[in-house]
Amino acid sequence: MSDLRDNTARDRYELDVDGQTVFANYRRDPSVLTILWVEAPPALRGTGAAGRLMTLVGEEARKQGWKIVPVCGYAAAWLRGSKTYRDLVA
Repeated sequence: MSDLRDNTARDRYELDVDGQTVFANYRRDPSVLTILWVEAPPALRGTGAAGRLMTLVGEEARKQGWKIVPVCGYAAAWLRGSKTYRDLVA
């Protein structure tokens, strides 16, 4: 798996998969990461790429001590379904 990239110029986390980029737009406050939108290119949809991105975002949030506010429906559903990261939901 590629490394999570924090593209601060575009306010989003990115993950490169098979030459394409899946991303999560965010807003960050000192202790809260708000996930506004998660998107995967059409060729990556259904491959688990967005889930891998969310796993890395969850790891980063835990490491930084942030709570996550999932505005995006995909992010909210993914976090609710994750035994590992659901405790991060604010």
